Amino acid sequence: MKLHELFKFPIIQGPMAGGASGPALVVAVSNAGGLGSFAASLLTPSVLRDQVAVIRNLTDQPFLLNLFVQETPAPSAAEIDAAVQLLAPIYKSLGWDSLPMPEKWCEDFHAQFDALIALRPAAASFTFGILTPAQVERLHDAGIFVIGTVTSVAEALAWESAGADAVVASGIEAGGHRGTFIGAQEDSMHPSRELWPQVAASVGIPVIAAGAIMTGIDINEALAQGAQAVQMGSAFLVCDESGINTTYRRALIDADDTPTRLTRVFSGRYARGLENRFMREMQDLEARVPAYPVQNALTTAIRAAAASRGDPELMSLWAGSEIKRARPLPVARLMQTLVAEMRH
Repeated sequence: MKLHELFKFPIIQGPMAGGASGPALVVAVSNAGGLGSFAASLLTPSVLRDQVAVIRNLTDQPFLLNLFVQETPAPSAAEIDAAVQLLAPIYKSLGWDSLPMPEKWCEDFHAQFDALIALRPAAASFTFGILTPAQVERLHDAGIFVIGTVTSVAEALAWESAGADAVVASGIEAGGHRGTFIGAQEDSMHPSRELWPQVAASVGIPVIAAGAIMTGIDINEALAQGAQAVQMGSAFLVCDESGINTTYRRALIDADDTPTRLTRVFSGRYARGLENRFMREMQDLEARVPAYPVQNALTTAIRAAAASRGDPELMSLWAGSEIKRARPLPVARLMQTLVAEMRH
């Protein structure tokens, strides 16, 4: 299968974990001629199977499943205690005497991977790490188009060597988590419009551009710089079919001059979102929080409590640097608008 066979228009909806890209959004994008992406990284294999059944009941168009490539960590009791202490001012501000502990640090990637192969989506994308050539071969044997997420030329070359069919080149302006897996995350913070042509010139497989793409004009610019498609997350985050809660949606729509920035205090991995109290109060401790997924699991209860109280100041409000240009429309209208802008 070729990349262009996955969609009518070269627009891929970014997979956004945590409920944003639920079946409704995925189906709406695929039905409108783009490629809907379902974020499966936080789900058990059984929930993943159930959600894919919902998607397939609502569309016969191709869609993509996304997973985080990671091993389950085993932090020591001392490491956990130290991490909890760093969060004490935050959870005590909620009136809690102690931090509710997660039942697990993350889902088992290998079980998720097996479930994904059995489900046979048209495409699968991976971030936070890289598959082995043998794993890529298993996906190909199941007829699945394989996409790796990269933040540098070195990572793009690694995915090409592993047998990937395409890479998403994600610039520093992109919302949500950085996909860096070679070297320090701080060393792979390249502006989108520098990264895209560098990656396109370095690999022989298709490049999908991501980062600060909000309009059809932006799409044309990415295609002119060597990309064969774009991946847009924040642009779809405020659509009617997005799965985010009302507090998060309102914060994005009202963002105006609220800056976005990278932080690792929520999850232990750098991610871009709207600046808020949690980021500011934890900023000096950023280098000390444990790596993803431990910190992400430890802050889950805090973020959930904030969401239930309608308090955006303690939520991870992931968004790209150009979120103020996002248009809160139904997906079908946004897609029509993007295509019209591309053709103008």
